[in-house]
Amino acid sequence: MTDPYNRRFDLIAFDWDGTLYDSTSLIVRCIQAAVVDVGGARPSDKDAAWVIGLGLVEALAKAAPDVPRAKYAELGARYRHHYIAHHNDLVLFDGVVPMLDALHARGHKLAVATGKSRSGLDAALATATLHDRFHSSRTADETAGKPHPRMLLELMEELAVPPERTLMIGDTTHDLQLALNAGCASVGVSYGAHEPDAFDALSPLFVAHTVASLQDWLLANG
Repeated sequence: MTDPYNRRFDLIAFDWDGTLYDSTSLIVRCIQAAVVDVGGARPSDKDAAWVIGLGLVEALAKAAPDVPRAKYAELGARYRHHYIAHHNDLVLFDGVVPMLDALHARGHKLAVATGKSRSGLDAALATATLHDRFHSSRTADETAGKPHPRMLLELMEELAVPPERTLMIGDTTHDLQLALNAGCASVGVSYGAHEPDAFDALSPLFVAHTVASLQDWLLANG
């Protein structure tokens, strides 16, 4: 059967924080507060932002190299305390819902590949009422964290889509490296956690500076 939309990608996997959800600044503040709570040196905004997208334990360990491993459980608990206190303040970036609806109308399978926990993603999806927009999702606590390719490989297997028909979209080098490791193409967004200059070495097909430009590119090239 001929594809009336001439799609290049059957599966489009999105990172969550900093790509669909406007949460980067809150996550940075929560990481900084958690590290200080357990006696570590407050990481800079840049260092705290760099670890976004990794699994929680790995992210906190990299952001707080002076905090001993014995305190990681307490560090994670303090991060969750600060995040939960403000997570209801978070919103989707403008234009995300119309973009997802437009991709649905073209018949793309949509997924989330995130460094969040399953409970964290489910709560965010419920808050944003987006459960019915995605065919599947993977979180860092139920598979390998980024940039290990496992979460994308599992999504591709579940949804029966090969790597050459899969696109990963994210705001960090961890997302783009995940795509490379899984044999998939990627698109970066510049409005999240990482500076887009760092994307060049990872060969994204496009770097979007707004959700509107991301949607335009996907409808023309996805």
